[in-house]
Amino acid sequence: MKYKSQKVAYWFFAFSMLLLVLQITYGFIMGFARIGFDGLHEFIPFNTARAVHTNLLVVWLLSGFMGAAYYIIPEEAQRELVSVKLAYVQLISLAVVGVAAVIGYHFNWWEGRKFLEIPRQLDYLVVVNVLLFLGLILATLFKGKRKTTTALVLTMGLLFAALLYIPGMLPFDSQVTDSFFRWWVVHLWVEGVWELIMGGILSFLLIKLTGVDREVIEKWLYVIVGLTFLSGILGTGHHYYYIGVNKIWLIVGGIFSALEPLAFLAMALFAVNMYRKGEKKHPNKIALFWTLGSAIVSFVGAGLLGFAHTLPQTNLYTHGTLVTAMHGHLAFWGAYAMIVLAIISYALPNMTGRKLYDSSVGRAAFWMSNVGMIGMTVAFGVAGVAQVYLERKFKMDFMEVQAEISIHFVVLILCATLFTVGIIMYIMDFIKHGKPTDEALDLESDL
Repeated sequence: MKYKSQKVAYWFFAFSMLLLVLQITYGFIMGFARIGFDGLHEFIPFNTARAVHTNLLVVWLLSGFMGAAYYIIPEEAQRELVSVKLAYVQLISLAVVGVAAVIGYHFNWWEGRKFLEIPRQLDYLVVVNVLLFLGLILATLFKGKRKTTTALVLTMGLLFAALLYIPGMLPFDSQVTDSFFRWWVVHLWVEGVWELIMGGILSFLLIKLTGVDREVIEKWLYVIVGLTFLSGILGTGHHYYYIGVNKIWLIVGGIFSALEPLAFLAMALFAVNMYRKGEKKHPNKIALFWTLGSAIVSFVGAGLLGFAHTLPQTNLYTHGTLVTAMHGHLAFWGAYAMIVLAIISYALPNMTGRKLYDSSVGRAAFWMSNVGMIGMTVAFGVAGVAQVYLERKFKMDFMEVQAEISIHFVVLILCATLFTVGIIMYIMDFIKHGKPTDEALDLESDL
C-alpha cells in the first residue's frame, strides 16, 4: 500500500532538480573562465562560482536524500509520516536558507572556509531545519509497525550526517585546529556517513526491483556499514598531514584510505549479485539502470580513482591538484548523484500513476549523462597529471601551468555539454510524469 504522505518527497525531488541545474550552470561559468572567457568576472568571480558550485552540490544531494527518506521511511515503517505539514515547512525553510546563502556568496557574505562557506548565522538555521527533518523521520520510524535494517541504516546515516555538521560550527582561533575539525565534516560526510545513506537507498531499490528476499539483501548492509566505518574514520588522516600535524597521519590516512575501495566494491558486487539472483522482472528498467550504474560507477570513481591518488607516495604530488577534481567528480556522481536519480526514477511512476518506464528519452538521459561525466573525468585526469609534472616536478609557476593546460578544459566543456543534455532529458522525463496524485498512491502495487 502506498502512503499519501510520500507526496512530499516529490517536492524535495523537484527542488533538488532545480538546484542541480544551477550547479551545472556555475560549473560552466568556471569552465569558460579556465579557457579565457571570463566575461562575468565583475559579477561572478571564479572564487564565487566555485563556492556556489560546490555548495549547491551538497544542498541538492541533501534535498534528494531527504526526499528519498520521506518516500522510503513511510513504506518501510508501514505508516504515514507523522506530520506532512511540518515536512513542507522544512522544505520551505531549506529553500530559504539555500537561496540566502547563494545570494550572500555574490556579496562576499561567507566564512571563507573551503566547502563550508555558509555564513555562521545561516548555520543555526540549518541546524533547526535538520533537527525538524530528523524529528519527523525518527518519530515516524518509532511509531511504525516495523523497523527494518534498510530504514535503520538510512536513518543512521542521516542522523550521523547531522551530528558531524557540528564540528564545522565550532569557533577556533587556530587555522590548523579549524582545518582539523573541518575535515570531520567534509571527509566523514562523503567518505563515511553518506555511504550509509547510499547503502540504505540501494538496499530499498534492490528489494523492490529484484524481488530478492529482504533478509538476504539486508545482510550485505552489515558488511557495507563495517567497511565504511573501518576505512572512512581513520582514512580522514590523509588530509591532516597538509595542515601541519604529525607525519604519522599521512601513513595512517593513506593505509585506511586504500581500504575505502572495499566498501564500494562490496556495494557493486552486492548490487550486481542481487540483480542476477532476482527472479522478478521489474518493468522499470530506467530505475534499474541508475541503481546498478550507481553501484558500479561509485566503485570506479570513489574507490579506484580515490585509491589512485591517496597513497602517501602519490598524494604528496597530487594533493590539491586537478587529480582531486578527477576523483571528486566521478565519485560524487556515481555514489550520490546517481543513487538520488535512481530513487527519483523509481518513485515518480508510483506517485504519479504515469509509468513511463521504457522511454527513449529516459535511456538517452542515462547514457549521455554518464558518457559526458566519464569524458569530464578523463579531461580532469589528463590536465591533473600535466599539472603535477609541470608544477611539482618542473617547478613552473601556478598561473603559467594553468595557461598550458587550458586546452584540456575545452575538451571538458564539450563533455560537460553532453552531460548537461543528458540531465535536461532526465528533467524533461521528470516534468512529463506530472505531479503526484492521491489516486496513484491509493493503488496497491508492487511496482
